[in-house]
Amino acid sequence: MPYLVLIGVQIFCIVHLMRHGRNPLWLAALIFLPMVSAIAYFIVEILPGLGTNRHVRTVRSRAVAAIDPERELRAAREAADLADTAANQLRVADALIALGRAAEAVPAYRRALALLHGAGDPSTEAKLAAALYETGESEAALELLDGLPEPIVQSDRDRQQLLRAKLYEHLGRNGPALTLYADLATRLPGEEARCRYAALLLAQGERERARVVLEEVATRMKRLDRQQRAAEADMYRWASTTLAELRRS
Repeated sequence: MPYLVLIGVQIFCIVHLMRHGRNPLWLAALIFLPMVSAIAYFIVEILPGLGTNRHVRTVRSRAVAAIDPERELRAAREAADLADTAANQLRVADALIALGRAAEAVPAYRRALALLHGAGDPSTEAKLAAALYETGESEAALELLDGLPEPIVQSDRDRQQLLRAKLYEHLGRNGPALTLYADLATRLPGEEARCRYAALLLAQGERERARVVLEEVATRMKRLDRQQRAAEADMYRWASTTLAELRRS
């Protein structure tokens, strides 16, 4: 009986797809991954017509990203082809960053800034600096970051300081990097600053100080739900494994 229900749902989704002219990529997914794709199709393509709330929209966006991760990039490029504006180029660059394609995002950010005709945009320049870091161009990224005005909002200042610390570390300026990581670890949400602080302490031979930092990470991890830990799974796995090794030594 469950198998018949699954077949019925699969047929319903395929019929809905054909009648409403939805993205043909769904068809292959519905045929080869019927259960998962049928759930995703219902959330993405059917629920909006039934009326949704904020939580449903969040689930919908995640399902879209899983089934068709380049959807936003295609839409952004289409918009940029129609109107080569700073906003559209920025949208393209942001979509590329979301896909982990920083090298392609750099020229898009630069194009967005060029279209401002020298007016400048600290937010876009900060994103360009972050993209340059991801491509290994740390000197250029730091030069750009140094030329930016200090953000008014504390959270924005902290994000820029985290990028600065990573740039210092990449350039071998470990002293200033440690100072920034230690400061950011006291207030920045998430555990990236603490984990990077611990990793750099280990690289400097400061095993006991690193262990203390990772003990705090482990304590804070216990307060996170599975979804929150999954978002930074590699980082938390490294922290847990490294802490276990330090406890044994």
